[in-house]
Amino acid sequence: MYGCALLLAFTMAHVDSTGNWPQWRGPKRDDVSTDTGLLTEWPKGGPKLLWETKGAGRGYASVAIIGGRIYTLGDKLTEEDESTYATCFEENGGKLVWKTKLSADYEYKGQPNWSGSRSTPTVEGSHVYYMTPQGDLVCLTTSDGKEVWRKNMQQDFAGGKGDGWAYSESPLVDGDKVVVTPGKSKNTMVALNKNNGETIWSAPVEGDKGAGHASIVTSEINGTRVYVQTTASNVLGVRASDGKVMWKYAIGATAVIPTPIIKGDLVFAVAGYGKGGALLRQVASGDNGIRVEEVYGYKKALANKHGGVVLLGDKLYGGKEDSPFIWCADLMTGEIQPGWGIRTSGDGSAAITAADGHLYVRFANGKMALVKADVKDYKEISTFKIPHYETKSWSHPVVTGGKLYLREGDWIMCYDVKGK
Repeated sequence: MYGCALLLAFTMAHVDSTGNWPQWRGPKRDDVSTDTGLLTEWPKGGPKLLWETKGAGRGYASVAIIGGRIYTLGDKLTEEDESTYATCFEENGGKLVWKTKLSADYEYKGQPNWSGSRSTPTVEGSHVYYMTPQGDLVCLTTSDGKEVWRKNMQQDFAGGKGDGWAYSESPLVDGDKVVVTPGKSKNTMVALNKNNGETIWSAPVEGDKGAGHASIVTSEINGTRVYVQTTASNVLGVRASDGKVMWKYAIGATAVIPTPIIKGDLVFAVAGYGKGGALLRQVASGDNGIRVEEVYGYKKALANKHGGVVLLGDKLYGGKEDSPFIWCADLMTGEIQPGWGIRTSGDGSAAITAADGHLYVRFANGKMALVKADVKDYKEISTFKIPHYETKSWSHPVVTGGKLYLREGDWIMCYDVKGK
């Protein structure tokens, strides 16, 4: 079913004009855009820059786009301002609509590159949900940024991170719930009422080391909705209706960052720092139970630190750790295709999104590349240097409504990538 839908999307001769990308990795949290009819090659110097704007602040959050507005998270809007802000801009032109102070800024002592906000907001209806680096989950109105409610992952749920870095998760809004991962044993995952923040259920996991950096994705197994997430300790399957932990599978790495990939009953879970990627199958078991079977265990060749992985048809695409090497692997076997795994023209981690048969690859050294999603070999078609690059280009690119959006620290840039 997934493959047929993808093939249909690739053969339709128009661009999706909705421009909706309301959360981390898009509507389905798979980082695959439905846009078609896009440029198959960029002009020298890159596609046409439609506009650019300042005021996003320091950080690596990506953007959420819906209803003619762009939402992101950043801190230190000025050198003197030690705060984290939710920001909202006009989609057409990038004019600032509102900004709301959420918390103090996040400073990582000894390594400035690791400071700043990194969670992408989630927009649903008249509300937008933010997670600050300090673990403040804050619900604001989309109209003017007024605060509706907030909860803190440590203070309200005895949570914590499983590594030395800050919260990065992008909240999941599902029906009447907003679901997040405080981490640790007592309230490893929680579902809250999206309107007032009251707890609906809590899913404890004994011995959990703390939250990772991934965001929750959904799956359906024999009529049961399951939330799939990775923490610092495990890949988890949690029943959406009541928070019962259905299954867990150990992961464990210095930091567990990429969001899992779902295809039907399959779960591809991956981490960097030498861990690798594993493929699991969710299987209905007993009275409304679900267990997982290992299709294959962790393959180090599939390790991905924080650029993320996308699935097109039956092939996975991801950057090797935080190196300039990109791999294409068969989902079911984990075997890397022979023409991939070669050195690219970029450097550092590769943040990848997919659209119209191509990969849009943003390298940490500020290079943006258009790559043909050809399983035979790596084909880099066009590149350009991202303006305003200073340190690490870690914010993930977004392609929607015929436009490419890039966040580079305080700057947001919008490019025209529609075919002519």
